[in-house]
Amino acid sequence: MNDNEQHPRPTILVGASHGTDNADGQAVIRELLRRVRAMRPSVLVVEAFVDVQQPSLVEVLAGLPAEADVVIVPVLLTVGFHTQVDIAEAAAARPGTSVAAPLGPDTRLSQLLWDRFVEAGGSADDGVVIAVAGSTAAAAVPRFHELREQFNAIGGADARLGYGAALDPRVPAAVDLARGSGGAESRRVSIASYLLTPGFFHDRVTESGADIVAAPLGVDDRIAQIILERFDAVAPAAASV
Repeated sequence: MNDNEQHPRPTILVGASHGTDNADGQAVIRELLRRVRAMRPSVLVVEAFVDVQQPSLVEVLAGLPAEADVVIVPVLLTVGFHTQVDIAEAAAARPGTSVAAPLGPDTRLSQLLWDRFVEAGGSADDGVVIAVAGSTAAAAVPRFHELREQFNAIGGADARLGYGAALDPRVPAAVDLARGSGGAESRRVSIASYLLTPGFFHDRVTESGADIVAAPLGVDDRIAQIILERFDAVAPAAASV
């Protein structure tokens, strides 16, 4: 048995999230990664951010041991500028670094989205809007529609998408469309928030004029499990045990 077989290179999981100034949003990411560590104590899990918060992904990668393999798991709900540019460029600059897929779309996230929607008092009989952050990346669009199809299939809703930025309709316009033009008999509108944490985007969603706004996905073991599955899909076999 050679030295490499006796002492395999360690593989580090870097959970790269967007970052937020919202303390509750910061706590969500921290707790998700704590749960990942608890589920896989053999793997070193490190937190990094692509915007707003520190330490930045570039700084974190620069501080990791050169002999370690690294898998960046985007703790983000879809592909977009941050995965295609920020994360990809940071990974390319460090040898031994791979990038996993983002968290969604995934049927477990769609189920969690429905769970949060129902917890808030939403119903399939409402005018339903799925609020997503939006993206300038063309590859994100079919994933948003896949999410919508999964969500509707779970609960029998006829939800429409509303975007926080980059795409139309924006969330307030989607709320207006969902409410209809029936005057006093206009429909109640409820929003399912396809956002990971509280923060800037969710604050804007709460101001969009809907009757009910569900909480973001937040902390859930299903998300921690998805993070580990994304890691396992690209990590060396020894690191996945």
